[in-house]
Amino acid sequence: MRPDDIRARLMQPVRPEWGHSDYDLTPDARPDEKPLKAAAVLVPIIDRPEGPTVLLTRRTAHLSSHAGQISFPGGRAEPEDPSPEITALRETEEEVGIDREIIDIVGRLDTYRTVTNYAVTPVVGIVRPGFAPSPDPYEVAEVFETPLAFLLDSRNHLRHSGWFNGTPRRWWAMPFGEYYIWGATAGMLMNLHARLSDPKPEDA
Repeated sequence: MRPDDIRARLMQPVRPEWGHSDYDLTPDARPDEKPLKAAAVLVPIIDRPEGPTVLLTRRTAHLSSHAGQISFPGGRAEPEDPSPEITALRETEEEVGIDREIIDIVGRLDTYRTVTNYAVTPVVGIVRPGFAPSPDPYEVAEVFETPLAFLLDSRNHLRHSGWFNGTPRRWWAMPFGEYYIWGATAGMLMNLHARLSDPKPEDA
């Protein structure tokens, strides 16, 4: 799938039946009623000649939240950020050192609610190749790429389960080699899969 195809698919209307939160697979779990905090992440699709890839990071082990997990570059919105796009681009520059000038924003996915009470806006950007990542050593232990085709292949979309704060939970997972892509990151990738998939005949 090429950048123009991705842009065109993201311009299509969102289907209201798609759910997007850490509670999607555990509908009996009750979300916390605390106010949601705004955040944004960049879904960086690298326009490689051999096929597009998605850049992901592995968080450092000492962080107080989500230590060692696989994530998109991004974070909490700052008061001076005028839009989720600016939040995502700023955080990407800070976390992995990719200049916003080589990123072409092509759309958004649906806002994703996390169990930690964040309302995350995933911003999709096409990144020109040729850059050299410069990760922030405090936050990012590793930067790697996963083929977009792998992430969009439904055979790689697994449902796993476990316990969170004494409550049974189920989540999406997309294990890729030594990397366990799961939770909110996998949930957003499931939304990307839905948005980029061919419509069913009755939807065409």
